[in-house]
Amino acid sequence: MNEILRKEYIDWLIRWKEKQIIKVISGVRRCGKSTMFEIYRSYLLSQGVDSSQIIAINFEDIEFEMLNDYRALYDYIKNLLLSDRINYIFLDEIQRVDEFEKAVDSLFLRDNCDVYITGSNAYFMSGELATLLSGRYVELKMLPLSFKEFCTFDEGGKVDKFNRYMATGSFPYTLKYRQPEREAKEYLRDIYNTVLLKDIVARLKIPDVASLEGVIKFMFHNIGNIVSPTKIANTLKSIGKGIDQKTVDKYIKGLCDSLIMYEATRYNIKGKAFLATQSKFYCVDIALRNLLVRGKDSDVGHVLENIVYLELRRRGYDVYVGQFNDAEVDFVAISPDNTEYYQVAATTLDESVLKRELSSLRKITDNYPKYLLTLDEAFGTADYEGIKKMNVMDWLLS
Repeated sequence: MNEILRKEYIDWLIRWKEKQIIKVISGVRRCGKSTMFEIYRSYLLSQGVDSSQIIAINFEDIEFEMLNDYRALYDYIKNLLLSDRINYIFLDEIQRVDEFEKAVDSLFLRDNCDVYITGSNAYFMSGELATLLSGRYVELKMLPLSFKEFCTFDEGGKVDKFNRYMATGSFPYTLKYRQPEREAKEYLRDIYNTVLLKDIVARLKIPDVASLEGVIKFMFHNIGNIVSPTKIANTLKSIGKGIDQKTVDKYIKGLCDSLIMYEATRYNIKGKAFLATQSKFYCVDIALRNLLVRGKDSDVGHVLENIVYLELRRRGYDVYVGQFNDAEVDFVAISPDNTEYYQVAATTLDESVLKRELSSLRKITDNYPKYLLTLDEAFGTADYEGIKKMNVMDWLLS
C-alpha cells in the first residue's frame, strides 16, 4: 500500500520549514506522526537537502535508548551537526527523554538547526517545557485519518466506506490489513493497551487499573452526554466499584492528556462566555471506543456527533457545546476569522425531530453559518431559512 499523504499536515511543515521556531507535533499514539516525518524528509531530499543534513531519532527504537538523558542527547546531536549548512533535526516521541526541553532549547539557540519534535500526549508540552519554550514553538495537533483520507485508500460506495470507517477505525495502519475488521480490532486493542499502561497508568502511578478501566468504559459509553466526576463515582459505586470523585477527576484528566479522549466545554452563545461546567467528551476513534462498548441503535446520534467533533478539530476550529438560554446547540466551532453552528442527528425525516433540531439554531440571531448534519439520503439536502441541511458523509468529503 502506498503511504497516505496527509497533505494538510505536510503543507504545515513546509510552511514552517527553516523558520527560527521549534515545530511541535502532538497526537495520540499511531496516528501517523512518524510516517509524516518520513514523508517530509523525502520531500526535503527531493528539494536538494543532503542526507547528511538530516538527523532523525525515534525514541521508541531501543537503538536510541542511551539518549534518554537530555545531556547525552544534546552531545550526540552536537557531534553530528554540520557547521556550514542547515541541520534538520527530528526527535520522535521525545517525551521519553528526561528533561528533554533543555536539549531542545539549546538546539533552538543555534542558527543552523531546524528542530521538529513529536509526542504522544498533551502533558509533554505542559508545565516546565511550555514555560521554557514560551514563544519559541508552534504546535500541530494531529488526529488519525479523516473520512476523506480514508476514502482515498478504500474501495466501494460511500455508505460502505463509511461503515468500514466506523468498524475498522481511522488509524492509518488499519488500512493495510487484508481482513480488516478482525485484524484491525487486534491492532486497536494493542493501541488501547499501550495508551492505558504507558500514557496513563505509568505516568499517574495508578495502582488500581480495574477502576481506571471502569471509568474509561463509562466515558466511552457516554460520548456526547454530559458527564461529571460525581456522576461517574456514584455509578461505579452502585455496581460495587468504589472510587471517589477526586480519583475519577484524575483519571479523566489522564484520559484527555493521553489524547484518547477530548473534552468539549460549554459556550454561552448569547453572552459569548466559556462555562466551566457540564462538559461533553468524545473519543479519538469510534472503532477504538467500540472495543469496550457494545453499540446500540440509540448510539448512532452520539457516534455521528463524535465524528463531526473530530472533523471540526481537523479543520482548525476550537469546538464547544453551545448554550443559548435554555436551548443547546451540539457544536459551536470557532476559528480566528469565523464561527459556525452545528446540529447533528441520525435522521430528521420525522417532522417532530426536524422541528426540534432546527429550534435551537433558529434562536440564534447572528449571521454566522448554521448546519444540520444527518445520515438522510432522501431529502438529505435542504435550506431552512438559512440553516443548511447536509448529509454528514457529503459534509465530511467536502
